[in-house]
Amino acid sequence: MHRRVVITGVGGLCGLGTDAASMWKEMREGRSAIGPIANSELHDLEGMTGAEIKALPQHDINRKQFVSMARFSLLAVLAAREAMRQAGLSCDERNAHRFGATVGVGGLGWDVMEETYRALLLDGARRVGILAVPKTMPSAAAGQVSLSLGLRGPVFGVTSACASANHAIASAVDQIKLGRADVMVSGGSDAPFAWGVLKAWEAMRVLSPDTCRPFSADRKGLVLGEGAGMAVLESYEHATRRSATILAEIAGVGLSADAFHIAAPSVEGPASAMRACLADAGLNAEDVDYLNAHGTGTKSNDQTETAAIKRVFGNHAYSMSISSTKSTHAHCLGAASALEMIACVMAMQEDVVPPTANYREPDPACDLDITPNVPRERKVRVAMSNAFAMGGTNAVLAFRQV
Repeated sequence: MHRRVVITGVGGLCGLGTDAASMWKEMREGRSAIGPIANSELHDLEGMTGAEIKALPQHDINRKQFVSMARFSLLAVLAAREAMRQAGLSCDERNAHRFGATVGVGGLGWDVMEETYRALLLDGARRVGILAVPKTMPSAAAGQVSLSLGLRGPVFGVTSACASANHAIASAVDQIKLGRADVMVSGGSDAPFAWGVLKAWEAMRVLSPDTCRPFSADRKGLVLGEGAGMAVLESYEHATRRSATILAEIAGVGLSADAFHIAAPSVEGPASAMRACLADAGLNAEDVDYLNAHGTGTKSNDQTETAAIKRVFGNHAYSMSISSTKSTHAHCLGAASALEMIACVMAMQEDVVPPTANYREPDPACDLDITPNVPRERKVRVAMSNAFAMGGTNAVLAFRQV
């Protein structure tokens, strides 16, 4: 049986805002959250630029769970609870085994890891917190979402660097289509503002000194951000049986690997994932109205992605709207494509394309309609979201109106 999979709730927080509605409002208007990192302890990296959550929202997470979480897990739980509230769902003993979660992460509990190593190596501590291991493990975010919401179905973490959230959502779609679950809470989370992590990114020489300018000729690199985005996925039958409001359908999934280079992008890998996504969704290239690009703001990514889009979409590449919302929320690594999923869903809800912010100079190698600086009203029936990660792991999702 072919089971359709729909989205009935979204939740998220990042530098733009602490719920999905406020994030989308800023994204839609092209207002960037990028600025000096103020709240994190960066030691000799003062003045580093990023998109930081200035203050967490009010919540009623019980203290016992709260103290057992690293920041990336806390962000995932906050986003998941918001998504479940919007979906109007809860689970109990009768149905908990049919509810699951997949959470994509680019890293792990960096804040706890950093605190642990500093205590041992610099401060002479002889022992560390008893929960250091369960706080830092990459699967902790999925486990904490399960604990918070009482989910007892398929629950696991997914990690594929910057494509983690799209891979997690793809995995959740599979659980529903295979009949292993009726509801999956899925997305991604990351909190990379730790000294050691930023030193590692600094060494790669891909960080912009000021802001993120995807597709602009004067772009200088990517900017890191923190955040989480989650969606409630249901089988279409489960959603309609309870008369749920359906926000969008996940029409297709396309996955591929470059098998080319651990850090440099290729054209064929991303093109293959986009083609596979269109085929899985039963869509023609001309059916796509909006494409949320991976659009990191590095010289190589933006040119390579533009070439891949042209290869897949042909002349239609010049007709559809494209943008990179990383220009507003920065690159949130494991959470990036989850935030971009929310952008796609809301673009279809409101028939408006969020812009690529901070754009200043046309690049002849990036000559598509990247919706510079101001939103564009247009009918968005089908939206696609690209996620292309270091390691050459690519995951593309297609969404459609129901």
